[in-house]
Amino acid sequence: MTDQTPALRLEGIVKTFPGVRALDDVSFAVLPGEVHALMGENGAGKSTLMKVLGGIHQPDTGQIFIAEQPTVMTSPLQAKAQGVVFIHQELSLADELSVAENIFLGELPRKSLGRVDWQALYDTTDAILKTLNVGFDARTRVGDLSIANQQMVEIARALTVDPRAVIFDEPTASLTDAEKVVLFDVIADLKGRGVGIIYISHRMEEIFKITDRISVLRDGQYRGTLETAQTDEDEVTQLMIGRSLDLSRNASHHEMGDVAIEVRDLSCGKLYQDVSFSVRRGEVVGFYGLVGAGRTEIAETIFGLRNPSAGSILLDGQEVRINSPVEAIRHGISLVPEDRKGQGLVLSMNCRDNMTLPQVDDLTAGPFVSDGAEVAIFDQYRDKLDIRTPGWRQLVGNLSGGNQQKIVIGKWLSMHPSVLIVDEPTRGIDVGSKSEIHNLIRGLAAQGYAVIVISSEMPEVLHVSDRIVAMYHGRVMREFTSEEVSEDSLIQAISGIESDQVA
Repeated sequence: MTDQTPALRLEGIVKTFPGVRALDDVSFAVLPGEVHALMGENGAGKSTLMKVLGGIHQPDTGQIFIAEQPTVMTSPLQAKAQGVVFIHQELSLADELSVAENIFLGELPRKSLGRVDWQALYDTTDAILKTLNVGFDARTRVGDLSIANQQMVEIARALTVDPRAVIFDEPTASLTDAEKVVLFDVIADLKGRGVGIIYISHRMEEIFKITDRISVLRDGQYRGTLETAQTDEDEVTQLMIGRSLDLSRNASHHEMGDVAIEVRDLSCGKLYQDVSFSVRRGEVVGFYGLVGAGRTEIAETIFGLRNPSAGSILLDGQEVRINSPVEAIRHGISLVPEDRKGQGLVLSMNCRDNMTLPQVDDLTAGPFVSDGAEVAIFDQYRDKLDIRTPGWRQLVGNLSGGNQQKIVIGKWLSMHPSVLIVDEPTRGIDVGSKSEIHNLIRGLAAQGYAVIVISSEMPEVLHVSDRIVAMYHGRVMREFTSEEVSEDSLIQAISGIESDQVA
């Protein structure tokens, strides 16, 4: 970072929406050849600031500078023309088009008479994909790719231009560990070429691994910039939320009841085999493992989304057959899915309607849904879960990630389940909201719920769980109590190392 002239700089940015000042005199700069983290709770203003930079929003006041030259961003295309490239967390791909067409959409190479030069398109795309070490080629239909590979297509878009700055918004949310390594190599390469990197993430381990500086927003205001090598998680957290967090191991202080759910030798083809475990009322059992270990598939089987090929599920000691989510709900089982936006919410609907969606049939008065009953349910769980929203009419898509997750949890709690399954409870959620979700999960267990938590984050599964089931390639490797588990033993188990192999 020898060149101290910023690659881009925002000065005194103010942006107000009806009733909300989203950005209040915010200044921010990224230098050439640095990775600069932008952090803050959901709703702190990070996305709004980046939308101002990308020409999606126009600031009320303030100025954007590219290489110290003032500019006005009027659209994402203009931002790209100025060398500012965005890698969005929310995928914006056309499923029916090829990888190459998606990467060069709007900029397809042409031959005479305006015809597309398909060979040049495919050759250029394959050269870019080679640098990313992915397992697909330019002609692959994007809709046939996994979510993780679709994210790699988004990243490939940044490599089609000679950028001044690249903004990565939660780029690892859908990536495997191997794909993360490739991504970090790409970032290191861009950094070595003098490109300024803005890195938005809630994952502290990534921030401290790859960034040079950290800037923090809180409540729409700039709170400061820290040198990554000279700070720690606690200082960053305090800057973000104004307080420290309790990240200690879980220690239950309440009595547990009888076994609510037991799974015996459950299998589902090649996805997982011979899985057995139980969960008591008042207990949180965490499932930990690498991507592809079979954790989500087990949850989907219990909830009736998959049919097991062998084994049995017992509720309160009685074997049950669950062939659909409707039957699972009838048996008192609820599932908070990993993809809350795609599977847990209807973003275009309001908070009340999202929360009461599974029980509309029970809230009808004649041919009409009872508005009063719906509002009463929403008000009850808004207060119980501390959901921060102006009111039930607010569209769920306008809420922060943490409050969206609380809406999904509230939706299922209002059904009064006995077993609650929560898959990746804090994915894409800031550190402050994570703490609230963790406390909520522990509080539900204290109230007598049997809770299953699936998480890819070791600190999370250690913090909330009474017992941890470690999985590897569809099999249960070991089961730990919160007292006996260690980080080393957990890593060994999810890596396929049997307990008797550990020296």
